[in-house]
Amino acid sequence: MTTDIKKTTEKHLMVFSGRAHPELAEEVATHLGATLVPTSAYDFANGETYVRYEESVRGADAFVIQSHTSPINNWIMEHLIMVDALKRASAKRITVVMPFWGYSRQDKKHRGREPISARLVADLFKTAGADRIISIDLHADQLQGYFDGPVDHLMALPVLTDYIKEKYGDQELAVVSPDAGRIKVAERWAAKLGGVPLAFIHKTRRTDIANEVVANRVVGEVKGKICVLTDDMIDTGGTIVKAADAIMAEGAAGVIICATHAILSDPAVDRLKNSAAMEVIVTNTLPIPAEKQFDKLTTLSIAPMLARAIREVFEDGSVTSMFDGHA
Repeated sequence: MTTDIKKTTEKHLMVFSGRAHPELAEEVATHLGATLVPTSAYDFANGETYVRYEESVRGADAFVIQSHTSPINNWIMEHLIMVDALKRASAKRITVVMPFWGYSRQDKKHRGREPISARLVADLFKTAGADRIISIDLHADQLQGYFDGPVDHLMALPVLTDYIKEKYGDQELAVVSPDAGRIKVAERWAAKLGGVPLAFIHKTRRTDIANEVVANRVVGEVKGKICVLTDDMIDTGGTIVKAADAIMAEGAAGVIICATHAILSDPAVDRLKNSAAMEVIVTNTLPIPAEKQFDKLTTLSIAPMLARAIREVFEDGSVTSMFDGHA
């Protein structure tokens, strides 16, 4: 009898993967010394998604990994169904691991009669049965308050800056923010790279046309420096490529584009390949198919960081400590 009670109170970590980016989930599981739970998932003829786990999840501390990549609505729906299946199968705690938070750019109303879709996504996961969310480099900090539960906001900053320091550490660097609104993030980059100078792009964006920038102007000293142009994501690439051109026009020695989330919607690959950037550095929060890879592109893995965060959550440790108090 005592043995049975002990068995039911022991913590049991289980890792699950959707179909959007199984390579990342496999890598995370390997770092955890775990294996992904066998899962049956397929689509019916009308497009509806079916999910069933092939072993018991009762009492498990479940971590459900899914990248919200294109076709984004399909994979968000699958993610929700996976959480619902776990809840109905009596998992003890369910943590949604979404390296990229789908709809994160729709975080507030710019004009009347617009949705706040980022909040809707958070509400959907709570309704499905999620207890916690882990995500990386949110588009806006307020997203952490949209979910009624703990949200662990991880940063790819250490992964990206370690690579830059190793490769470009002997160069005279500057950090450039793509707009004034991301200055605080750029300040962290500048500090992490050893207190290098900071500049930003003053830009005007059209509110009636998505991904359309009207003008760019560099504010700050970039002449003769290798400029690290940072952003949280690259979608069509128009904004970041125009910013790189503006930096080079100010006499910079070179531009390195860095972003956490490589969405790379068309025509991003062509724009980046033909841009003024020396190198484009991203992480694998989203899958990058072979046809979207190019010579200038470097992809760094965030799997070790995700695995450590999962371990900290499972062991009731501190995720914040991973980032020296900045999380």
